[in-house]
Amino acid sequence: MARVAFLLEPSGERIGALLNPETLVVRRTAGLRPRRALSGGIAGGSPLDEPLLFTGGGTTELLLELLFDVSLLGTSVQTEDVRDLTQPLWRLAENSVTEGGFARPPPVRLVWGKHLIEPTVVASIAERLEHFTPAGAPRRSWVRMRLVRVEEPISPGAEAPPAPISGLTAEQVTEGLPPESFEAHEVLGAGGSPGQPPVAGQRLDEIAQQYYGDPALWRLIASLNGIADPMHVPSGTVLRLPPASALRRGA
Repeated sequence: MARVAFLLEPSGERIGALLNPETLVVRRTAGLRPRRALSGGIAGGSPLDEPLLFTGGGTTELLLELLFDVSLLGTSVQTEDVRDLTQPLWRLAENSVTEGGFARPPPVRLVWGKHLIEPTVVASIAERLEHFTPAGAPRRSWVRMRLVRVEEPISPGAEAPPAPISGLTAEQVTEGLPPESFEAHEVLGAGGSPGQPPVAGQRLDEIAQQYYGDPALWRLIASLNGIADPMHVPSGTVLRLPPASALRRGA
């Protein structure tokens, strides 16, 4: 079993779970369909296949089987009823967000190990409850979910993401930039135990996405802060982050 988590946007709430890798399916459907006329199908020149209409686009789906348990660590919710952990995911399948005058499900990100998967929406969800307490509260839940990838959301009033950083150096960004313009960010994490090595905290790509809307800017954050191993930044590390305007100016 591999540990995963759901990062709910825009609240930032983190819901931990366990995932059986054997049940993970990533499915891509291309943007095409058979050609049709008002009277039915259209015969093509090939006797084997129907002619296709290429519509562009397509869909990418993730099919997951998840285990939720109140005894698991790594979740921001402490409860004795596992439905308190899964209820936020059920709400993600409802049309609770309005965009362009139309209702739609809110976006959610799947955090798997050191990887942050693109934003998705919950297209369908089913749940099996077990391990009930004497009071009737379930402590364990098996959840099946179907996620569909969507475009990166843009928050209202957010600054446009900076230009690509190809060739952009730390010197270009910090040139003429006063020290007080930098923002201090403390890396979040699970914390450490006395006498134990530091626990890895947030990934730099998460921080770059949070502040600048572009996870690719993790390289620049690492360079500005002298981080040699960006995959293992201890929790509690304080990073100096320049404003987004300085990144666009440098680019």
